[in-house]
Amino acid sequence: MFRRFAPLLAVLLVLTGCATRPSDTDSAAPPETGGTFPVTVSAPGAPAVTLDRQPQRIVSLSPSATETLFALGAGPQVVAVDSASDYPGQAPKTQLSGLSPDPEAIAAYRPDLVVVYADTTGLADALAKTGTKTLVMPDAKTLDDAYAQFVALGKATGHQAEGESLARQAKDDIDKIVADTPKPARPLSYYWELDQTYYSVTSATFVGQVLTRFGLTNIADGSDPAASGGYPQLSAERILQANPDLIFLADSKCCGQNAQTVAARPGWNTLTAVARGHVVALDDDIASRWSPRIVDLVRTVADTIADAGA
Repeated sequence: MFRRFAPLLAVLLVLTGCATRPSDTDSAAPPETGGTFPVTVSAPGAPAVTLDRQPQRIVSLSPSATETLFALGAGPQVVAVDSASDYPGQAPKTQLSGLSPDPEAIAAYRPDLVVVYADTTGLADALAKTGTKTLVMPDAKTLDDAYAQFVALGKATGHQAEGESLARQAKDDIDKIVADTPKPARPLSYYWELDQTYYSVTSATFVGQVLTRFGLTNIADGSDPAASGGYPQLSAERILQANPDLIFLADSKCCGQNAQTVAARPGWNTLTAVARGHVVALDDDIASRWSPRIVDLVRTVADTIADAGA
Protein backbone atom coordinates (compact mmCIF):
# COMPACT_ATOMS: atom_id res chain seq x y z
CA MET A 1 0.00 0.00 0.00
CA PHE A 2 1.43 3.40 -0.84
CA ARG A 3 0.30 4.83 2.49
CA ARG A 4 2.57 2.42 4.36
CA PHE A 5 5.41 4.94 4.35
CA ALA A 6 3.47 7.00 6.87
CA PRO A 7 3.41 5.58 10.42
CA LEU A 8 2.32 1.97 10.65
CA LEU A 9 -0.96 3.19 12.12
CA ALA A 10 -2.01 4.55 8.75
CA VAL A 11 -1.83 1.00 7.39
CA LEU A 12 -3.19 -0.88 10.37
CA LEU A 13 -6.33 1.24 10.39
CA VAL A 14 -7.56 -0.64 7.31
CA LEU A 15 -6.37 -4.12 8.25
CA THR A 16 -9.58 -5.51 9.74
CA GLY A 17 -12.06 -8.16 8.63
CA CYS A 18 -13.55 -11.61 9.01
CA ALA A 19 -11.61 -14.81 8.53
CA THR A 20 -11.95 -18.05 6.66
CA ARG A 21 -9.88 -21.20 6.91
CA PRO A 22 -8.72 -23.79 4.40
CA SER A 23 -11.35 -26.46 3.80
CA ASP A 24 -11.65 -29.71 1.95
CA THR A 25 -13.57 -27.96 -0.82
CA ASP A 26 -10.45 -25.89 -1.60
CA SER A 27 -8.96 -28.91 -3.35
CA ALA A 28 -11.26 -28.52 -6.34
CA ALA A 29 -9.32 -26.47 -8.89
CA PRO A 30 -11.14 -24.32 -11.44
CA PRO A 31 -10.81 -25.28 -15.09
CA GLU A 32 -7.90 -23.78 -16.98
CA THR A 33 -8.91 -20.76 -19.00
CA GLY A 34 -6.08 -20.27 -21.44
CA GLY A 35 -2.87 -18.30 -21.92
CA THR A 36 0.54 -19.38 -23.12
CA PHE A 37 2.87 -21.08 -20.66
CA PRO A 38 5.61 -21.13 -19.58
CA VAL A 39 5.63 -17.37 -19.23
CA THR A 40 7.95 -14.88 -17.54
CA VAL A 41 6.25 -12.03 -15.72
CA SER A 42 7.42 -8.95 -13.82
CA ALA A 43 6.08 -5.61 -12.66
CA PRO A 44 8.04 -2.32 -12.71
CA GLY A 45 10.55 -2.41 -9.88
CA ALA A 46 10.10 -6.11 -9.11
CA PRO A 47 11.97 -9.33 -9.99
CA ALA A 48 10.83 -11.47 -12.90
CA VAL A 49 9.11 -14.80 -12.20
CA THR A 50 8.72 -17.69 -14.63
CA LEU A 51 5.52 -19.72 -14.39
CA ASP A 52 5.59 -23.14 -16.04
CA ARG A 53 1.81 -23.54 -16.13
CA GLN A 54 -1.34 -21.56 -15.49
CA PRO A 55 -1.80 -21.14 -11.71
CA GLN A 56 -4.99 -22.66 -10.33
CA ARG A 57 -4.56 -21.89 -6.61
CA ILE A 58 -3.63 -18.25 -6.11
CA VAL A 59 -3.15 -16.56 -2.76
CA SER A 60 -3.19 -12.75 -2.89
CA LEU A 61 -1.66 -10.77 -0.04
CA SER A 62 -2.19 -7.42 -1.73
CA PRO A 63 -5.59 -5.67 -1.73
CA SER A 64 -4.76 -3.93 -5.00
CA ALA A 65 -3.75 -7.20 -6.65
CA THR A 66 -6.87 -8.92 -5.30
CA GLU A 67 -9.12 -6.33 -6.91
CA THR A 68 -7.21 -6.59 -10.18
CA LEU A 69 -7.29 -10.40 -10.25
CA PHE A 70 -11.06 -10.42 -9.94
CA ALA A 71 -11.47 -7.56 -12.43
CA LEU A 72 -9.61 -9.45 -15.15
CA GLY A 73 -11.48 -12.71 -14.57
CA ALA A 74 -9.01 -14.69 -12.46
CA GLY A 75 -11.30 -14.78 -9.43
CA PRO A 76 -12.12 -18.52 -9.73
CA GLN A 77 -8.38 -19.25 -9.43
CA VAL A 78 -8.03 -17.34 -6.14
CA VAL A 79 -8.28 -19.59 -3.06
CA ALA A 80 -7.34 -17.08 -0.34
CA VAL A 81 -6.71 -13.36 0.15
CA ASP A 82 -5.28 -11.41 3.07
CA SER A 83 -7.30 -9.77 5.83
CA ALA A 84 -7.13 -6.34 4.19
CA SER A 85 -8.52 -7.53 0.84
CA ASP A 86 -12.14 -6.52 1.34
CA TYR A 87 -13.14 -6.04 -2.30
CA PRO A 88 -14.82 -7.55 -4.19
CA GLY A 89 -17.18 -9.14 -1.71
CA GLN A 90 -16.71 -12.65 -3.10
CA ALA A 91 -12.95 -12.61 -2.47
CA PRO A 92 -12.07 -15.46 -0.05
CA LYS A 93 -10.91 -13.30 2.85
CA THR A 94 -8.75 -14.92 5.54
CA GLN A 95 -6.60 -13.98 8.52
CA LEU A 96 -3.46 -14.03 6.36
CA SER A 97 -1.36 -10.88 6.72
CA GLY A 98 0.22 -8.99 3.86
CA LEU A 99 2.36 -6.98 6.29
CA SER A 100 3.90 -9.94 8.12
CA PRO A 101 3.25 -12.98 5.94
CA ASP A 102 3.54 -16.40 7.56
CA PRO A 103 4.90 -18.98 5.06
CA GLU A 104 3.40 -21.90 6.99
CA ALA A 105 -0.08 -20.32 7.13
CA ILE A 106 0.10 -19.49 3.43
CA ALA A 107 1.25 -23.02 2.52
CA ALA A 108 -1.85 -24.42 4.24
CA TYR A 109 -3.86 -23.17 1.25
CA ARG A 110 -1.63 -25.21 -1.13
CA PRO A 111 -1.03 -22.30 -3.52
CA ASP A 112 0.85 -22.53 -6.77
CA LEU A 113 1.17 -18.73 -6.94
CA VAL A 114 1.34 -16.12 -4.18
CA VAL A 115 0.98 -12.43 -5.06
CA VAL A 116 2.42 -9.84 -2.65
CA TYR A 117 3.12 -6.11 -2.74
CA ALA A 118 6.54 -6.53 -1.10
CA ASP A 119 8.89 -9.28 0.00
CA THR A 120 11.12 -8.03 2.80
CA THR A 121 11.07 -11.20 4.90
CA GLY A 122 12.37 -13.82 2.49
CA LEU A 123 8.87 -15.11 1.75
CA ALA A 124 9.68 -16.03 -1.85
CA ASP A 125 12.63 -18.17 -0.78
CA ALA A 126 10.59 -19.90 1.93
CA LEU A 127 7.70 -20.68 -0.43
CA ALA A 128 10.06 -21.79 -3.19
CA LYS A 129 10.98 -24.78 -1.00
CA THR A 130 7.41 -26.02 -1.48
CA GLY A 131 7.45 -25.33 -5.21
CA THR A 132 5.32 -22.18 -4.91
CA LYS A 133 6.13 -19.11 -6.99
CA THR A 134 5.88 -15.60 -5.51
CA LEU A 135 5.01 -12.63 -7.70
CA VAL A 136 5.73 -9.15 -6.32
CA MET A 137 3.39 -6.35 -7.39
CA PRO A 138 5.02 -3.34 -5.61
CA ASP A 139 3.46 0.01 -4.81
CA ALA A 140 2.69 1.71 -8.12
CA LYS A 141 4.59 4.97 -8.42
CA THR A 142 2.71 6.17 -11.51
CA LEU A 143 -0.45 5.38 -13.41
CA ASP A 144 1.69 3.63 -16.02
CA ASP A 145 2.99 1.34 -13.26
CA ALA A 146 -0.59 0.48 -12.33
CA TYR A 147 -1.50 -0.27 -15.94
CA ALA A 148 1.62 -2.45 -16.27
CA GLN A 149 0.51 -4.46 -13.23
CA PHE A 150 -2.90 -5.10 -14.78
CA VAL A 151 -1.11 -6.54 -17.80
CA ALA A 152 1.37 -8.53 -15.72
CA LEU A 153 -1.33 -10.13 -13.55
CA GLY A 154 -3.32 -11.02 -16.65
CA LYS A 155 -0.28 -12.62 -18.22
CA ALA A 156 0.59 -14.52 -15.03
CA THR A 157 -2.89 -15.99 -14.63
CA GLY A 158 -3.68 -16.95 -18.22
CA HIS A 159 -5.80 -13.86 -18.85
CA GLN A 160 -3.36 -11.81 -20.91
CA ALA A 161 -5.96 -10.37 -23.29
CA GLU A 162 -8.18 -9.38 -20.37
CA GLY A 163 -5.25 -7.74 -18.56
CA GLU A 164 -4.30 -5.74 -21.62
CA SER A 165 -7.92 -4.72 -22.15
CA LEU A 166 -8.29 -3.70 -18.50
CA ALA A 167 -5.18 -1.52 -18.68
CA ARG A 168 -6.26 0.07 -21.95
CA GLN A 169 -9.78 0.78 -20.70
CA ALA A 170 -8.56 2.30 -17.42
CA LYS A 171 -6.09 4.53 -19.26
CA ASP A 172 -8.69 5.64 -21.80
CA ASP A 173 -11.26 6.34 -19.08
CA ILE A 174 -8.83 8.38 -16.97
CA ASP A 175 -7.52 10.33 -19.95
CA LYS A 176 -11.07 11.19 -20.98
CA ILE A 177 -12.14 12.20 -17.47
CA VAL A 178 -9.15 14.52 -17.12
CA ALA A 179 -9.66 16.00 -20.59
CA ASP A 180 -13.37 16.58 -20.00
CA THR A 181 -12.98 18.24 -16.60
CA PRO A 182 -13.65 21.98 -16.86
CA LYS A 183 -10.59 24.09 -16.12
CA PRO A 184 -11.20 26.35 -13.09
CA ALA A 185 -10.81 30.09 -13.47
CA ARG A 186 -7.79 29.96 -11.16
CA PRO A 187 -5.46 27.18 -9.97
CA LEU A 188 -6.94 25.22 -7.08
CA SER A 189 -5.01 23.93 -4.09
CA TYR A 190 -5.79 20.84 -2.06
CA TYR A 191 -5.02 19.02 1.18
CA TRP A 192 -5.10 15.21 1.19
CA GLU A 193 -5.61 13.74 4.65
CA LEU A 194 -4.41 10.25 5.55
CA ASP A 195 -5.30 10.42 9.24
CA GLN A 196 -6.29 12.82 12.00
CA THR A 197 -2.68 13.60 12.87
CA TYR A 198 -2.39 15.39 9.53
CA TYR A 199 -0.22 12.93 7.64
CA SER A 200 -0.59 13.71 3.97
CA VAL A 201 0.78 12.88 0.51
CA THR A 202 2.89 15.00 -1.80
CA SER A 203 2.95 15.17 -5.57
CA ALA A 204 5.82 12.65 -5.53
CA THR A 205 3.43 9.83 -4.53
CA PHE A 206 1.16 7.76 -6.73
CA VAL A 207 -2.03 9.52 -5.67
CA GLY A 208 -0.28 12.90 -5.75
CA GLN A 209 0.73 12.35 -9.36
CA VAL A 210 -2.83 11.38 -10.22
CA LEU A 211 -4.14 14.70 -8.87
CA THR A 212 -1.31 16.61 -10.57
CA ARG A 213 -2.88 15.64 -13.90
CA PHE A 214 -5.71 18.02 -13.05
CA GLY A 215 -3.31 20.91 -12.49
CA LEU A 216 -4.01 21.03 -8.75
CA THR A 217 -1.49 22.48 -6.28
CA ASN A 218 -0.65 20.23 -3.32
CA ILE A 219 -0.14 22.17 -0.08
CA ALA A 220 2.00 19.32 1.30
CA ASP A 221 4.71 19.66 -1.33
CA GLY A 222 6.78 22.34 0.35
CA SER A 223 10.24 22.84 -1.13
CA ASP A 224 10.85 19.11 -1.61
CA PRO A 225 7.91 16.83 -2.49
CA ALA A 226 10.16 13.77 -2.03
CA ALA A 227 10.91 14.59 1.60
CA SER A 228 9.59 12.11 4.20
CA GLY A 229 9.15 9.59 1.41
CA GLY A 230 6.34 11.75 0.06
CA TYR A 231 4.26 11.27 3.22
CA PRO A 232 4.90 14.29 5.46
CA GLN A 233 3.12 15.10 8.68
CA LEU A 234 1.68 18.60 8.45
CA SER A 235 0.57 20.80 11.31
CA ALA A 236 -2.85 22.34 11.77
CA GLU A 237 -1.18 25.74 11.58
CA ARG A 238 0.38 24.95 8.20
CA ILE A 239 -2.93 23.73 6.80
CA LEU A 240 -4.78 26.79 8.07
CA GLN A 241 -2.12 29.08 6.62
CA ALA A 242 -2.23 27.32 3.23
CA ASN A 243 -6.04 27.63 3.17
CA PRO A 244 -6.70 24.87 0.59
CA ASP A 245 -9.56 25.16 -1.88
CA LEU A 246 -10.27 21.42 -1.66
CA ILE A 247 -9.89 18.85 1.11
CA PHE A 248 -9.87 15.13 0.37
CA LEU A 249 -10.37 12.84 3.37
CA ALA A 250 -8.81 9.39 2.96
CA ASP A 251 -9.68 8.63 6.60
CA SER A 252 -13.46 8.54 6.45
CA LYS A 253 -13.99 4.80 6.91
CA CYS A 254 -11.15 4.16 9.30
CA CYS A 255 -11.57 7.25 11.45
CA GLY A 256 -15.06 8.62 10.86
CA GLN A 257 -13.89 11.88 9.31
CA ASN A 258 -16.29 13.95 7.21
CA ALA A 259 -17.16 17.54 6.38
CA GLN A 260 -18.80 18.04 9.76
CA THR A 261 -15.90 16.74 11.85
CA VAL A 262 -13.45 18.82 9.82
CA ALA A 263 -15.52 21.97 10.26
CA ALA A 264 -15.54 21.35 14.03
CA ARG A 265 -11.74 21.49 14.28
CA PRO A 266 -10.49 24.74 15.84
CA GLY A 267 -10.27 27.40 13.13
CA TRP A 268 -11.02 25.05 10.24
CA ASN A 269 -14.45 26.54 9.60
CA THR A 270 -12.63 29.53 8.11
CA LEU A 271 -10.93 27.45 5.41
CA THR A 272 -12.10 28.04 1.85
CA ALA A 273 -12.70 24.31 1.31
CA VAL A 274 -14.91 24.13 4.40
CA ALA A 275 -16.77 27.39 3.84
CA ARG A 276 -17.59 26.51 0.23
CA GLY A 277 -18.51 22.88 0.86
CA HIS A 278 -15.54 21.31 -0.90
CA VAL A 279 -14.56 18.75 1.74
CA VAL A 280 -14.81 15.28 0.19
CA ALA A 281 -14.98 12.10 2.28
CA LEU A 282 -13.39 9.43 0.11
CA ASP A 283 -13.60 5.65 0.34
CA ASP A 284 -10.32 4.94 2.16
CA ASP A 285 -9.73 1.73 0.21
CA ILE A 286 -10.20 3.25 -3.24
CA ALA A 287 -8.01 6.18 -2.18
CA SER A 288 -5.14 3.93 -1.08
CA ARG A 289 -5.00 1.31 -3.84
CA TRP A 290 -3.76 1.19 -7.42
CA SER A 291 -6.45 -1.19 -8.68
CA PRO A 292 -8.89 -0.64 -11.58
CA ARG A 293 -11.04 1.35 -9.13
CA ILE A 294 -8.54 4.20 -9.48
CA VAL A 295 -10.91 5.31 -12.24
CA ASP A 296 -13.58 5.88 -9.58
CA LEU A 297 -11.17 8.06 -7.58
CA VAL A 298 -10.28 10.10 -10.65
CA ARG A 299 -13.97 10.61 -11.37
CA THR A 300 -14.59 11.84 -7.81
CA VAL A 301 -11.71 14.31 -8.07
CA ALA A 302 -13.03 15.54 -11.42
CA ASP A 303 -16.51 16.06 -10.00
CA THR A 304 -15.06 18.00 -7.06
CA ILE A 305 -13.06 20.26 -9.35
CA ALA A 306 -16.06 20.90 -11.59
CA ASP A 307 -18.15 21.79 -8.56
CA ALA A 308 -15.47 24.09 -7.15
CA GLY A 309 -15.08 25.88 -10.44
CA ALA A 310 -18.80 26.35 -11.01
